[in-house]
Amino acid sequence: MTAEHPRTSIRAWRPSVPGIAEVFHAHFTDHAYPAHTHDTWDLMILDDGAVDFALDRRRHDATGTADVLLLPPGVPHDGRTVTAAGFRKRVLYLDDSVLPQRLADGAVDGPILEDALLRRRIHQLHGSLGHLGEEFEAESRLSFIRERLHVHLDALRPRAPGLEASRLAAALRELLDSRISAGLPLQQAATALHAHPTHLIRCFKQTYGLPPHAYLTGKRIDRARHLLLDGQRPAEVATAVGFHDQAHLNRHFARHVGTTPGRYGRGTPASPVAIARHPVDVPIR
Repeated sequence: MTAEHPRTSIRAWRPSVPGIAEVFHAHFTDHAYPAHTHDTWDLMILDDGAVDFALDRRRHDATGTADVLLLPPGVPHDGRTVTAAGFRKRVLYLDDSVLPQRLADGAVDGPILEDALLRRRIHQLHGSLGHLGEEFEAESRLSFIRERLHVHLDALRPRAPGLEASRLAAALRELLDSRISAGLPLQQAATALHAHPTHLIRCFKQTYGLPPHAYLTGKRIDRARHLLLDGQRPAEVATAVGFHDQAHLNRHFARHVGTTPGRYGRGTPASPVAIARHPVDVPIR
């Protein structure tokens, strides 16, 4: 959904990612939210400008693009522009499967988090949410954000991969190899392997050198190359190997192979396809 007038631009949607109730992107130049509450957690980053807000009747100022704002469910808050330029923000509304309600008091005491790593992870998650078909990557990135928020609110430290890392990684790779086209939710894989999602991702990356979503994308690209050289059309190949649509295939294929699926499929020994080197994926750290 998109709504615009000369002083405001808004985009909101509900992604197919468990735990995220809504994604909200907005640019306000002159707006004041009245006091209100949400049933969800409000996880916000500013891309520009400043915002003044009250949470539980205490006022706060958020400026610049270095901080993360976390407003808990059920606690009254407002918000307003500070300068004529207003502010640009990106918000994730998270349900209590990501953060339990019992952590609300910690967020009331400190709603502004100075955490560059957390902010970068939120930015990367918004990038994943902006593309259909990237739900596995988005779920993986949300898992690391959840872990980081628990560090702030609950003092829970992540566990480093131990001797079980290679066993868990091999089991996850076997699962992914059996579901290349269909894919599988991260939580489903974690439940099947009796491991926490972020621990499972860390074990996989330590063992194979890349996160699970990047591994799965690479396997789909390999399968797509074979089908394209067999003469199948890119639109058919996209759905056959597990991409959302041809645009989804095109985006990843160009990053991996250096050309479009259509041009790759038309390659012949007399006119070989030029292969360029591109980074496979933005790593999850």
